Amino acid sequence: MKTTLFAFSFAVLAATVYAQAPQPDFSKVEIKTTKISNNFYTLEGQGGTIGVLVGPDGIFMVDSQFAPLSQKIATAIHQISDKPIRFMVNTHVHGDHTGGNENFAKMGATIFSRDELRWRLAHPSPGANGAPGVPAPAAALPVVTYDGPVTIHMNGEDVHLIPILRAHTDGDTLVYFPSNDVLMTGDYFRSIQYPNIDRANGGSLDGMIEGLGITIGMAGPKTKIIPGHGATVDRAALTAHRDMILVVRDKVAALVQQGKTVEEVLAAKPTSDYDAIVPNSSTTSERFVRQLYAELKTN
Repeated sequence: MKTTLFAFSFAVLAATVYAQAPQPDFSKVEIKTTKISNNFYTLEGQGGTIGVLVGPDGIFMVDSQFAPLSQKIATAIHQISDKPIRFMVNTHVHGDHTGGNENFAKMGATIFSRDELRWRLAHPSPGANGAPGVPAPAAALPVVTYDGPVTIHMNGEDVHLIPILRAHTDGDTLVYFPSNDVLMTGDYFRSIQYPNIDRANGGSLDGMIEGLGITIGMAGPKTKIIPGHGATVDRAALTAHRDMILVVRDKVAALVQQGKTVEEVLAAKPTSDYDAIVPNSSTTSERFVRQLYAELKTN
C-alpha cells in the first residue's frame, strides 16, 4: 500500500451533467439526519449522501456536498455530537460530493481520497461547452491520498477505504464500517436511476461491474448499503442492480455486433424490461444506453 501525504466549489464539475445544470436555491435546502446504526448517521441535503461516524475520538465524514451547504451540514453534525470533525473521505470527484471540501478543511478536517481524485480536482477536465475547467483551491485538495486500501481506527470502528478502480470515475472509494455493518458506495451505485459511467473522468463499464461485485461480496444479508444517491438497500437489491446492468449490456453488445448505430440501439429500447422498476428511468435510460454503446463500440 502506498500512502502519500500532501501539505470547491462548483467549478470542478468538469465535463459532466453538473456543469450545465441550473444551481438549486441552497437557502431552501434542509439537511435531513438519519440514524442508521449504533454511532453512524447519514445526512441528506442537495447532492450526494453524507456519512457521519461519531464517538469520543471525533467525527469521521464521508463526502461534503456543495459548498453553500457547509454551515448547515456542520450544524446538523454538531446536533449529533459536540466533537470536532477530524477526518473526511471523498468517494469521487464530482462537486456534489467534494464541493464543501475547502470549508470543512478550514474547520479542521483532514481530507482523504484516491490519488486520481486529488489530481482531477487540481486538473479538471474541460466543461461540456469546451471551456477550461477551473482547478479547486489548494485547501479543497485531499491531504492524504492512497492507491491501496487504508484503515482508519476511531470510535471503536475500523473504517476501511477500499479503492474501486475505474467505475463511476477513476477515483472511486468504497467505505466500509464493519462494526456498523454499513457500506457506502458513492456514485458507482445509485438506487434512484440507471448507472452513470462518467467516461470523461475515467469511469468504465467493466470497472463498475467489478466494483458492484466487490461490494456484493463484502455485504451480508443485513448489511446496509448506502448509495451515493437514493435509499439505503440490502445485498439482494444491489445484486439485482448489478444483474440488470449485465442484461442490458448483453443486449446492447448484440446490437453493436450487428453494426447498429447508437440511434438504432436506442430505438430498440434495450432497457425496456427494467424501465418500470428503475426510478427516474425516463431521464436516465438514454444516457446509460449511450454510455454502454460508447464502451462496447471501442472494445
